[in-house]
Amino acid sequence: MGDRIKEIGMQRLLAPVALIILYIFFGLFGRNFFSFSTFVNILDASYYIGFIAIGVTFVIITGGIDLSCGTILMAAAIIGGTAYKSWGWPMWVALILIMVVATAFGFLNGIMVAWWKLPPFIATLGTMMVSKGVGSIASKVRSATFPTRSEADGWFKDFFKILGDDGSTIPTGFIILVAVAIISSLILTKTKMGRYIFAIGSNKEAARLSGVNVKKWEMMAYVVSGIMAGFGAIAFAAVYTTVMPAQGAGFELNAIAGAVIGGTSLSGGLGTISGTLIGVYIMSTLRQGLPSMDLQAHWQTFFTGVVVIGAVLLDQYRNRVASEVKVLTPADTFRNSAMQKINLMKEDLAQLNGADAAAKKREIADVRTEMNSTYRKMKSDLHAM
Repeated sequence: MGDRIKEIGMQRLLAPVALIILYIFFGLFGRNFFSFSTFVNILDASYYIGFIAIGVTFVIITGGIDLSCGTILMAAAIIGGTAYKSWGWPMWVALILIMVVATAFGFLNGIMVAWWKLPPFIATLGTMMVSKGVGSIASKVRSATFPTRSEADGWFKDFFKILGDDGSTIPTGFIILVAVAIISSLILTKTKMGRYIFAIGSNKEAARLSGVNVKKWEMMAYVVSGIMAGFGAIAFAAVYTTVMPAQGAGFELNAIAGAVIGGTSLSGGLGTISGTLIGVYIMSTLRQGLPSMDLQAHWQTFFTGVVVIGAVLLDQYRNRVASEVKVLTPADTFRNSAMQKINLMKEDLAQLNGADAAAKKREIADVRTEMNSTYRKMKSDLHAM
């Protein structure tokens, strides 16, 4: 059982447990937290952060970082909103423009990091400033307003939330986010791109010597982050309607925090999309739960920081344990050999029936008993020395 827990990873186990505990805690001690409206608010607040967190997970797995995903999201959203409101573009064209702008910034980050060899922190910090400025320039430092749900061009809002005539709410954005998460997870775990991204994060030089086109696939991780920022921009516009210039700073911190809380290692080479989503929902639950206990926004910032520090400490502990060289004692070697013998006997047991199967079970039990007795004696003799 202990080996299985290590295999899953401490953070992957703790993140879903922490989410459940948080939800129950706020439900018991917060005001009206167990209501359906609060649940919808948690989902609404997680859409845009969830998308950019998925994108930044790709980047962090390569061993990089993307500080610009939040401002790219807002720049794309405000340019798309300006194109619709001020330039008279059709809504569907404005949405395509949002995706194009966000993806272009992702390409820019990828080129600077993978091809120009700039440190990811510096490259994406520069893109953060550039994207914020581009959004303000395009909108002439004015807010962009997307159509309301009642207007004809507000059709895209139904992708993220459907409002019934009786006031009921269906958070359809959750389905889209989960679908995108599943596709992203399949890319990471089942495709050449995913394998190469993990390989780059684990050891970039070894990946290069193995024939991996490191520049190409490292760049693609940042492109994915840009694409996800585009999805996040559309989700933000659908949920909040009005987009303000120079917004978005801080979104990237919530996205990175969600990824780290969900088990993505800042050292690279390790991470899951499912863990990232759980981390995002932990952040969203905190944002909705703390006000229900009459705690102001600065408490949210404080507790978020505490959670992130704890997640990073766990990540460092896991990396330290993984890097330790474990020396097997003669007792450990004996037990491993005996377990291999028992496993082979179990394979033989699967082919037997009736009396032969019963005899093989007794034989396995005898071997196991002898193994435990000998192992304890060898350990005792070792300590006595």
